[in-house]
Amino acid sequence: MSEPQGSEGEGTTQRLPVIERAPEGDGSAAEHWPPPLPDGEDTGKEAVVGKGGGQGRFWSARRVPATVVALLLLAVTGLFLYDIAAVRADRPAMHWRRELAGQLAERPLDDTAVLVGAGVAAALGLWLIALAATPGLRAVLPMRRAHADVSAGLHRNAAALVLRDRAMEVAGVQSARVRVRRTRADVYAVSHFRELDDVHDDLDTALDEAVKGLGLARTPLLSVHVRRPGKKG
Repeated sequence: MSEPQGSEGEGTTQRLPVIERAPEGDGSAAEHWPPPLPDGEDTGKEAVVGKGGGQGRFWSARRVPATVVALLLLAVTGLFLYDIAAVRADRPAMHWRRELAGQLAERPLDDTAVLVGAGVAAALGLWLIALAATPGLRAVLPMRRAHADVSAGLHRNAAALVLRDRAMEVAGVQSARVRVRRTRADVYAVSHFRELDDVHDDLDTALDEAVKGLGLARTPLLSVHVRRPGKKG
């Protein structure tokens, strides 16, 4: 006895496409980006798509480190100003400042406490220099600039989700795990039927097109790994 077939759209699921595929024979997806402007519309600025139209990494505001440093500097500066004003008013200096000055005058440079304090101060200084000299926002991948005054970025998790959905569309793929970094995209797929080489080739083709369709300023290198599911028990 055959099983009853449900009507269309009932009891079935359909995977929605995430990226539009380029029409066959019309070239790659990059040829259709950005979309042409409507007739008569002029942006007034030259487009910067293609070579030389890359966008650098986005700079992080780093509000939390800046706020912490500003508050610490404000507290230390206010404390020293209060102590200096007290000394100028013929009042004795604070006990902690006299004790600190005495310790710094008496302890040798190779003392453990002096070395530890110097190491902590140097580490904090290097950390602040690194924050000031590096852009930050490593999780946001810059995209190609379609216009000089427009910048866009794609989060790594979103890019990984797009590639995973495209990998799941390949026949034979049971599960897929994707990790996207700045210069590389690693795909780990599990295939429960078909030859592994055939699945690997189909994944290479589909994911290479998907990576180009992301529109990133720097296309990450694709690394695909396919294996059989492990034995249960």
